[in-house]
Amino acid sequence: MMMGQGSYMAPAGGNPAVAVVGQHFMVPYPVDLTIVRKMLTISEGNFGVTDANGHIMFEVKGKLLSLRDRRILLDAAGNPVLSLQQKIMSVHRRWEVYRGDSKDSKDLLFTVKKSSLLQFKTHLDVFLASNTSEHHCDFKIKGSWFERSCSIYAGNSSTVIAQMHRKHSVSSIVLGKDKFAVTVYPHVDYAFIVALIIILEEINEDRNGED
Repeated sequence: MMMGQGSYMAPAGGNPAVAVVGQHFMVPYPVDLTIVRKMLTISEGNFGVTDANGHIMFEVKGKLLSLRDRRILLDAAGNPVLSLQQKIMSVHRRWEVYRGDSKDSKDLLFTVKKSSLLQFKTHLDVFLASNTSEHHCDFKIKGSWFERSCSIYAGNSSTVIAQMHRKHSVSSIVLGKDKFAVTVYPHVDYAFIVALIIILEEINEDRNGED
């Protein structure tokens, strides 16, 4: 398995094993995560990710001068895991994701873009860095922007590797927080899935403005 640029392979059980960021983010059982978007804040903290027991798994911070253009995914110790950057002047809202805090092309892991310009439902294509032709996507995100729910698939198949839905609560109204429940399937890189959900939300937020 190529760990540098990400890949997936099918184990004996038939479900794909997905290692894009690293095998240490893969476990042999489903992982339930909660992602909270802090909407009413001027600090650098934009998202918090916790496990089923409420322990911090990741935080996502944006550069203060480019909050909508670049995000850094940090682990619980504050170390940069991924850098998420929106490509300037991209028609399809393309995001590029690099290892650590890098912007170097050799550290590119994957890119995400809208499948088409006009969408009533959210469809995003995910391409690993090794897939330079981009004739076929490596992963696909399909969801409903209005319901804030989505599924992530391996390639163009019907094989689901993760699911997300919005959690409605009093805090989402009073405290200005959006909360999402994410289930990552066994043997799937959960850091990769968190990055995809963050990009999905950034692209969905853009629907309020230019698209």
